[in-house]
Amino acid sequence: MFEHIAWIFELTLNTKELSGLKELMNEMVNATKENEPGTLAYEWTVSEDGEICHIYECYESDEATLAHLATFKEKYAARLMAFGDATSFVVYGAPDAAVNEALDGFGAKYMAPIGGFRR
Repeated sequence: MFEHIAWIFELTLNTKELSGLKELMNEMVNATKENEPGTLAYEWTVSEDGEICHIYECYESDEATLAHLATFKEKYAARLMAFGDATSFVVYGAPDAAVNEALDGFGAKYMAPIGGFRR
């Protein structure tokens, strides 16, 4: 029932000038869409005041999650973090130990599934 792994990553931005962030976002979204078929959702939002960015991600499996994280660390992590500070990172689902180990470095908080459904 909880084979998918999802999270919401919150970044408090250090600038309200979003053009650089949007440029990086477009690069990351396009690369993820094109090269990572196990990524089910990859959505970026920004608060009305331009101070907070949320990135919602959902992966079909532990393997898909690890593939994304490897690319993110190699190509994008430092560039993204230049735009602000990670203020929240909440992970949903039941990731395996390898995924937990990879996410722990980002300060992940885990929400264990206890019920529900997905269509």
